[in-house]
Amino acid sequence: MNNSEIIALGEKHIMNTYARFPIALVRGAGMKVWDADGKEYLDFLAGIAVCNLGHCHPKVTEAITLQAGKLLHVSNLYHIEPQALLAQWLTSHTFADRVFFCNSGAEANEGAIKLARKYHFDRCEVRRQIVVSATMSFHGRTLATLTATGQEKVKKGFSPLPEGFIHVAYDDLLALESVVGETTAAVILEPVQGEGGVRVPSPGYLAKVRELCDKKGALLIFDEVQTGAGRTGTFLASEGEGVTPDMATMAKGLGGGVPLGALLATSAVAEHFVPGTHATTFGGNPLSASAGLAAMKALEEENLLANCRETGAYFLEKLSSLAKKFPVARAARGRGLLLGLELAPSLPAVSVVKELMAEGFLTGTAGESVLRFAPPLIVTKKEVDALVAALEKTLSAGRKI
Repeated sequence: MNNSEIIALGEKHIMNTYARFPIALVRGAGMKVWDADGKEYLDFLAGIAVCNLGHCHPKVTEAITLQAGKLLHVSNLYHIEPQALLAQWLTSHTFADRVFFCNSGAEANEGAIKLARKYHFDRCEVRRQIVVSATMSFHGRTLATLTATGQEKVKKGFSPLPEGFIHVAYDDLLALESVVGETTAAVILEPVQGEGGVRVPSPGYLAKVRELCDKKGALLIFDEVQTGAGRTGTFLASEGEGVTPDMATMAKGLGGGVPLGALLATSAVAEHFVPGTHATTFGGNPLSASAGLAAMKALEEENLLANCRETGAYFLEKLSSLAKKFPVARAARGRGLLLGLELAPSLPAVSVVKELMAEGFLTGTAGESVLRFAPPLIVTKKEVDALVAALEKTLSAGRKI
């Protein structure tokens, strides 16, 4: 099938929940993907920060193939070797003592919200039910995570929404101090906001949030769904700030391209989940856990965090130069290989994405005015240069788009 045939078939049978671009991707290898008409692209979005190792990494492909020939699914009524091994890897490489596996970031955040409230309930702190999050945040599309999300546009039409959520400005400690108190169960924050515009907090902000939560008796949850698995140059973005949460959530890059989420927690918090309090049929199944374990080992063995830091700094410098050169480019920001370029209102980000796609580069948006770049952590400076050259060409056209 070609692009047109696949698009027509999908538009006939699939619910219209995505503003899809008019190509159908059918193959990938490393930084490259190909559409059904044979056109090649350099992928600077990686399935929205999922394919951190690149497409079809040999070690992940091998792990999936071997596991598919042995055992795909048994449910969590039984012990699963790949799941136990992946949990061991995660607890030995993070602050966490225990892991709950699920299938997505939304599920991981839903679990974190439940666990925060259960923690306080078990301690006879029944008034502590409020979850505080940030404006412009994004935590998922289940009803609870939708409510925690600090963007009104994603909530329209879904009332009544659950009670017990408050939003304050991101990177504003005074605003947070004004609401965190004796009824607060937890504060949930993204160490770098992704969907909200690739926003990096001020130095020391996360550490001060940790101090505030300790002082007020609230738990601290870091949503590392997009920033985790090495995306910002450390395995968890919070490690780069030297801040330890009570819980962290992961997904996206964790599974190497296979759906896999995880809720990480300290023992003091994790012990409040017991049989009957939370569950999943598919989470951490043999296939996804095998893929995740292979992906995490490859991330470490191939020293991709170092490349993320080095190439990410180079990429950010190039984007900053564009922001200085072109009036339609306002500012570059980000950390590691989660980067954004804010554009003037006269140049919608999606129009630039379309122009870059025509030139053979896949990128994304973070809101209406921010270009988002989240390439595989294997990206080279040469590939960055190619993207920047195409972007410079597009920006030079400016208002003509």
